[in-house]
Amino acid sequence: MPIRQLPDTLIDQIAAGEVIERPASVVKELVENALDAGARRLDIDLEEGGVRLIRVRDDGDGIAPEELPLAVSRHATSKITSIDDLEAVTTLGFRGEALPSIASVSRFRLVSRQREAAHGAELRIDGGRMGEVAPQAHPPGTTVEVRDLFFNVPARRKFLRAERTEYLHIEDWLRTLALARPDVEIRVSHNGKPARRWKGEGHLLGDVRLHEALGEEFARNALRVDHAGAGMRLHGWIAQPVYNRASADQQYLYVNGRSVRDRNIAHAVRQAYQDVLFHGRHPAYVLFLELDPRGVDVNVHPAKHEVRFREARLVHDFVYRTLHAALAETRAGSTPGAVDLRPIAAPAAGNGQAPRWPAPAAPQQQVIGLRVADAPAAYAALYASREQAMQAPSAPTATMPDDAPGGMPPLGFAIAQLHGLYILAENADGLIVVDMHAAHERILYERLKSAHDGEGLRTQPLLVPSSLAVSEREADIAEREADTLMQLGFEVQRSGTQSLLLRSVPALLAHGDVEALLRDVLADLREHGSTRRVAETRDALLATMACHGAVRANRRLTIPEMNALLRQMEATERSGQCNHGRPTWTRFSLAEMDKWFLRGR
Repeated sequence: MPIRQLPDTLIDQIAAGEVIERPASVVKELVENALDAGARRLDIDLEEGGVRLIRVRDDGDGIAPEELPLAVSRHATSKITSIDDLEAVTTLGFRGEALPSIASVSRFRLVSRQREAAHGAELRIDGGRMGEVAPQAHPPGTTVEVRDLFFNVPARRKFLRAERTEYLHIEDWLRTLALARPDVEIRVSHNGKPARRWKGEGHLLGDVRLHEALGEEFARNALRVDHAGAGMRLHGWIAQPVYNRASADQQYLYVNGRSVRDRNIAHAVRQAYQDVLFHGRHPAYVLFLELDPRGVDVNVHPAKHEVRFREARLVHDFVYRTLHAALAETRAGSTPGAVDLRPIAAPAAGNGQAPRWPAPAAPQQQVIGLRVADAPAAYAALYASREQAMQAPSAPTATMPDDAPGGMPPLGFAIAQLHGLYILAENADGLIVVDMHAAHERILYERLKSAHDGEGLRTQPLLVPSSLAVSEREADIAEREADTLMQLGFEVQRSGTQSLLLRSVPALLAHGDVEALLRDVLADLREHGSTRRVAETRDALLATMACHGAVRANRRLTIPEMNALLRQMEATERSGQCNHGRPTWTRFSLAEMDKWFLRGR
């Protein structure tokens, strides 16, 4: 078959296969064009899940009549004019492919009017065949009407799903948009009936929009994040670890206002939640990353779902450290749903976090056992004026100090131990129940981590260097990242095209499979530019030590021991979950308990 030039209509239909996957893709492209035109209100009408009809009306700037044919021409756009503009894109659209692609696979109608114009103009296109521009009455703004999507491409149309499925895809994308643009009012109708209305809040990051999009439970457990540094800003909401999902269905990431999927940032988020999330569960978040547009390439995917960062390692570390610092504040006793509006400080070396409650100078707890009882005088001295706190559990009414310094602490004061497993405490709000083993496990774990962080990572030289066979690419990475590997405790020397010589390893992990660990480290350095494999493996070992050293079930604790444990929970980072991600405590408010017994009715 001879080489020939494809007709323009076929070229547009091929392009449509990359840009237009389903009706939701059409809605996305049309809405993004409207937002780039300055729209503050969007009316979206759908029929049969968008297959029969998609109509998007906006109140934006509009298009001049003479530019309507140009607007539906390939690679025609008002967003960029040069390669410099392409390297610093600030608009949602810029390719100039969406409208001609959509018009080539549908019955297309475009009506627009500029604000100062006396009337609007209309252009119709049927399966790529363009009509004439004609005058048309229309309010300021633009209406794009797409009927019978893929009517002339039956192979694509048969891959569409049921009407409800296609509509849910549109609804999911509109939820993504609504979270990013709460200043824009969005009205949606389906098959002639109002389906959804997102009221414009008039400001960005509206809490009402968050509640509407993700539900009351997410909003109640959301922590506000806002931190700037290294030329970037990360803000939005992350869910406390107690609120987690079976899938990644509530993970929303925006880079310079654009909704994207990025493996580098997703990896950073997973690492931040590493030891506070139960195995197999996923965090929930709505995060906005802002940085210089020249530092991110958005021209890597036809549908603009993905981006590429010029400083991927810096972005990864910035996101990880910001969220790691935020989650460190999820201490036991913190109020669920509390939204911290203060910017999160950059993580400092070591622990250094001030507790929310003045922590008593409790006796030193060793790794094995809860040794509070060995030195009751130290605890008693702190509460010298409150002898009730030192009395036996048989007199629970005498164990609640009523003049504690600074008021009632978040976890209150212990009143009893239940079945040798749980500590019951009374606070200002109601009843607190603490899993004593899980809580003590977290306390010991954080202390062990702080101790090892303070000492630094020790290395152990190997008596006989170990030869390790690797791929040529892994050997290149090991040679290039030799300084990074040395900081992680590995002294590695390249001994051939596909071989390494391992001379020293991290001392704490010397008895494990260090060769497999080194391969994992090299894989992380190749994919993400950074690694926490050594820290994670070390933490896993410390977590096991903490688990074995924590107070066991059926160990009877005295009231002072229980109170000491409660105070240490309030002062310990991430003490809301144990090392495995299970919750360490819960609360029952007086209002809840009143409902149990129908009090006040």
